[in-house]
Amino acid sequence: MLKFYYNPLSPNARRVWLTLLEKGIPFEPVLIKLDGDQLQGEFVTINPFYHIPVVVDDGFRVVESLAIMDYLEAKYPTPAMLPSEPQVLATVRMVQLVTDNELFPQIISLIYETEDSPQAAQAKQHINKVLQFFTQVLGDRSFFGSEQLTLADIVAGIGILSLPNLGINLSDYPKLEEWSERLMQRPAWQKTKLSSEEFEVFKERVRALVRLRRKKADQNK
Repeated sequence: MLKFYYNPLSPNARRVWLTLLEKGIPFEPVLIKLDGDQLQGEFVTINPFYHIPVVVDDGFRVVESLAIMDYLEAKYPTPAMLPSEPQVLATVRMVQLVTDNELFPQIISLIYETEDSPQAAQAKQHINKVLQFFTQVLGDRSFFGSEQLTLADIVAGIGILSLPNLGINLSDYPKLEEWSERLMQRPAWQKTKLSSEEFEVFKERVRALVRLRRKKADQNK
């Protein structure tokens, strides 16, 4: 059976978790507590970069969430979550990459920076730009590029659904708010959603990681 190494606090792990659940793929969950067990020998042999998520399927290892999602789609194609039509496929990929490159870094800034800082204000402006863009891309469809759930919805959904916890009201973006409500009606999304308490723990982990990375960057100057 496919093994899924994850922690529910990890947005990237929840992407894969949602893909597994939405596709109905049987799997064995392996919880990585992120308090040092990701640095232990057993896990390091699976992923020398110490990151989750990882899947091991019939002895085949895949790291990096987007690569894992593509693998799951290719090996378990029903229900289809990655369109073949060129423009729709491009839309799905575009939403995934904009989420990773434009939205998530700003979410990290909102978590780390003080609420009234210039950096937080800049992050909110950029998030507004992303959400306006996503509103245009979504259009009148139920999901990104399709009337059926795609991998783009999973990647974007993890990010966008976290925004109300950071003071960004989705009611300012009615189409995205309706889209997010459609997602949250799905059992897989209800199962994987973080509680308010869990989100606070996630924020503390993010702050600790940012502090550590900035300290290492300063030491390397």
